Amino acid sequence: MATSEETPLLEEYVIDAVDHAGVAAGRSKTGRWKAAWFIIGVEIAERFAFFGIATNLISYLTGPFGQSTAVAAANVNAWSGISLLLPVLGAFVADAFLGRYRTIIIASLIYVLGLVFLTLSAFLAPITSDETEVSSSPSSLLSVLFFFSLYLVAIGQSGHKPCVQAFGADQFDEKHRKENRDRSSFFNWWYVSMAVGISMAIVVVGYIQEAVSWALGYGIPSVFMVFSLVLFVLGRKSYRYAKRRPEEKINPFNRIGRVFTVAFKNRGLCQVKTELEANPSQGCPERLRFLNKALLAPNECNASDVEDATALVRLIPIWLTTLAHTIAVAQFMTFFTKQGATMERTIFPGVKIPAASLQVLIGTSVVLFVPIYDRVLVPIARSITKDPCGITMLKRMGTGMVLVTLTMVVAALVESKRLKTAKEHGLIDQPKTTIPMSIWWLIPQYLLLGLADVLTLVGMQEFYYSQVPTELRSIGISLYLSATGVGSLLSSLLIFLIDLATGGDTGNSWFNNNLNRAHLDYFYWLLAVITALGFSAFLFVSKSYVYRRVDGM
Repeated sequence: MATSEETPLLEEYVIDAVDHAGVAAGRSKTGRWKAAWFIIGVEIAERFAFFGIATNLISYLTGPFGQSTAVAAANVNAWSGISLLLPVLGAFVADAFLGRYRTIIIASLIYVLGLVFLTLSAFLAPITSDETEVSSSPSSLLSVLFFFSLYLVAIGQSGHKPCVQAFGADQFDEKHRKENRDRSSFFNWWYVSMAVGISMAIVVVGYIQEAVSWALGYGIPSVFMVFSLVLFVLGRKSYRYAKRRPEEKINPFNRIGRVFTVAFKNRGLCQVKTELEANPSQGCPERLRFLNKALLAPNECNASDVEDATALVRLIPIWLTTLAHTIAVAQFMTFFTKQGATMERTIFPGVKIPAASLQVLIGTSVVLFVPIYDRVLVPIARSITKDPCGITMLKRMGTGMVLVTLTMVVAALVESKRLKTAKEHGLIDQPKTTIPMSIWWLIPQYLLLGLADVLTLVGMQEFYYSQVPTELRSIGISLYLSATGVGSLLSSLLIFLIDLATGGDTGNSWFNNNLNRAHLDYFYWLLAVITALGFSAFLFVSKSYVYRRVDGM
């Protein structure tokens, strides 16, 4: 038992963290919200940069690059998917070798280089004669430069995205009651910061790209990314840096991988009674107890190693059942935008808003709902459930999945209305003529998607961060990102297969370049079914999930 003289020391310093000088991190001088706001500021700048590219990318590809709607949508989804899969590699490098802080610095430099090249490629691209036609197609060399730049940005994001968020959450000590509660709030406000950065990019950069210059529209995010790096370095002295415990000095991937190797070697031996088996709630559920056989080699594995390996295995079914949700979410940057481009977008005489600008409504929904959720709903739920998060992270995710299904239903109904309006006014074969239907019809699907993000995506971030071993938390964040990335790739594959099956260039495709002859409504109905099935599978596997005891759940 700690003496009265020891207690102040426990309160004054953070056990598992050091400051910039490598000494024990003082609780009052480092970390918490003071450090977190520096890192949140970095996230605003980075999201501004990334969505300065992503928001209007499909318009750029169907404009200066002259690609068809289906090919452009597939390219956007492929880039988005790979951008969100590569963070698994970046997180591995950070957790196994470089650490989060150094990985963020290196990744930011790569990010800036990609943005500079992208700006150069846009400066050299052919000038468009209007929104849908190009004066000439870009040369092969220019196309190579553009896509090289685009994927260089993806490589930069691979180290930046998972590490910045994990590093931000590291500023709160999970062993301290108040800081642990603040950490849960951190994920909510983190997502608000993302929404602010994204909304700024949609409103400012999206307009500049279409109304002024694509080169300027890509150049501005480059400046913001440089600002992001400077801001991050300025906060260096206020950060807490994770300190590995003596048993964690071994590469965590080697340590956990060894559990599977030893358990496999001992698979034929008799099972032993272990501490984990005596208290299953703290360790392996019945179906995973084969990993306990690693304990038959006590010189190679211990109970902590087995528990960490088991925690990772338990995440696989959850991860798989979230993919249906992420396929649907991928549509807002592609087909939602293409729908809006055909509709009436004039807000004042002579002033027409870019179709992509409605994406700001997702951010608006997030900004409005997160404070209500964090400051009103969570305290109420906490008083009822006694859960520090209000409701469990899995319940939060599941609620968002239901809302995504509803979003797809609404999107299908609105698209059916748009097609009907085009037919009634004889505009089926006049794709360049604006359909007399306001773009504001799309507002509900954008707002619903933002609300779903607050529940599902924020829930996924906190869930994966908290449910992986402490030294693998960059990997935890990358798991959430990779689910979104795989969803985008699956969306790209689904679009390709449907386009092929429904006629492709023959004119009957669901994704016909003439959206008045396309059937995006059918596609949205299909996604509604897929997300409903995905939620059913998620509900089934989440019922048996056991939370890691380190978080007190």
